Amino acid sequence: MAFDGLFTISMKTELQQLITGRISKIHQPNAQEILMQIRAQGKNYKLLFSVHPSYSRVQITHETIDNPAQPPLFCMVLRKHLEGGIITSIRQHETDRILIFEIQSKNEIGDDITREVHMEIMGRHSNLLLIDPTRNLILESIKHLSPSMNSYRTILPGQPYIAPPAQNKLHPLEYSKELLDVIHSVNESKEIVDQISGFSPLHAKELLYRFNNGTDRTEIYKAYMSEFEQGGSAKQIVEYNGKSFYSPNTLSHLDGDKFNEETLGNLLDRVYFAKAERDRVKQQAGDLERWLQNELNKLKLKMKKLQKDFEQAEKLDTFQLYGELLMANAYAIEKGLKEVELVNYYDENGKTVTIPLDNRKTATQNAQSYYNRYTKAKTALLKIEQQFEITKEDIAYFELLLQQVMQASPTDIEEIREELMEQGLLKARASKKKKKPMKPTPEKFIASDGTEISVGKNNKQNDFVTFKLAKKTDTWLHTKDIPGSHVVIHSENPSETALLEAANLAAYFSKARESSSVPVDYTVIKQVKKPSGAKPGFVIYFEQTTLFVTPDEEKIRHMKK
Repeated sequence: MAFDGLFTISMKTELQQLITGRISKIHQPNAQEILMQIRAQGKNYKLLFSVHPSYSRVQITHETIDNPAQPPLFCMVLRKHLEGGIITSIRQHETDRILIFEIQSKNEIGDDITREVHMEIMGRHSNLLLIDPTRNLILESIKHLSPSMNSYRTILPGQPYIAPPAQNKLHPLEYSKELLDVIHSVNESKEIVDQISGFSPLHAKELLYRFNNGTDRTEIYKAYMSEFEQGGSAKQIVEYNGKSFYSPNTLSHLDGDKFNEETLGNLLDRVYFAKAERDRVKQQAGDLERWLQNELNKLKLKMKKLQKDFEQAEKLDTFQLYGELLMANAYAIEKGLKEVELVNYYDENGKTVTIPLDNRKTATQNAQSYYNRYTKAKTALLKIEQQFEITKEDIAYFELLLQQVMQASPTDIEEIREELMEQGLLKARASKKKKKPMKPTPEKFIASDGTEISVGKNNKQNDFVTFKLAKKTDTWLHTKDIPGSHVVIHSENPSETALLEAANLAAYFSKARESSSVPVDYTVIKQVKKPSGAKPGFVIYFEQTTLFVTPDEEKIRHMKK
């Protein structure tokens, strides 16, 4: 990762296209993100601010983020001061990871006012502040810091704004003698990080690599800085040793899979969006995930107990044998014995068996007791087998729900909750307003040849995709014997390309997402049936063919509608 001071320089350049743009809407999807819709130069933009401890950033995003029904307080304050306002400048505080957005707006009585939004990208200390620059006062912030939490700067409404402390390093764009001396003397990336502002280890290593592969360090350095000032030369992501590294420029010093994006916004969407989306879902569905896991653990424990009961009940043949042998030898068995050894006439070798007896009963009475135990065990075995099948189905159902929660979007989570309420498994949340049942919204994708593909990401969506949205002649796909999504190709005769890409989707939206060579069945929709009384999302299908694919997230990004 490398959202350092140099990356911030490039991001500032990319965001200049928002200047003169009007802020039309402001949303706060969760406690850590603000989304502004901006109309600038005839285009609509979505500007995302995130203070997430691991994914803090500011960017233009093309992804969709769901918003809560009720806006939080910070969002309402931003709306009051900024909606309808014009962005007049975007600048960087020195070479720190701080971007300042100046906005001309109007107050309640229509007078012109100036406001500033300060985005401070500092890992777990990241913050977003609304400032009145005329009085240098903090109007509100997404995080509050009391004097007891930070003795250097207090971040509370009504407090004066104090910038983060300076690092006392050399400015990377001011070519002083001291800077040039450092450029010509450094041999380790740490020396660059320690002495020149804005450098992360990643960009310091890249600079050192370029020094070692050139001759004129001054020219190499100036050319490298120029790339940042111009907004970046490559917008590159490198997958190396299981980690993602990104930069506005080419990362020549790293070997690995390299991907280039058109904009820094696209680059950050690619690096962060799936992770941030999963975090949003965790915030919204942490309780649901824990509940599902707890229910699953209970079911697995029940299965173990049933297995023990099954093993006990399987002794019914022994009870029947004991009864028959006792009846056949009743004339020779005296009352008062605690056990008796009899020849097992079912055994070819004529082996004997020792039968425990109740010494208070006759041989016939003991035989009748064993017959009674045989009958009870036989009845119990049938019940256990029934419970075994029911519990097995319930485990499969809850494993599927857990997999769906792990891969869900915030909207999908609400549909999963609704499904559990309808099944009577989860109590409805108390609410003043009665919510109407939501229409399932499956995800849409476009294959390389233009064919539309629908993916159900929860059971409600799965049933909707398969039995409402699809035609009888469409092609249906699902991972073989693995919990996953229903995928439908909206074509009577899909191409091999569409089939493979749809299979990739089925594998990706399944429990086997991280696996390779995943088996995916496909058949025509008319061969997919829902058994009477089956749980949501459960189907049986016939005349299927199996493909083997390895989930490819890159292909799926390109297919997203």
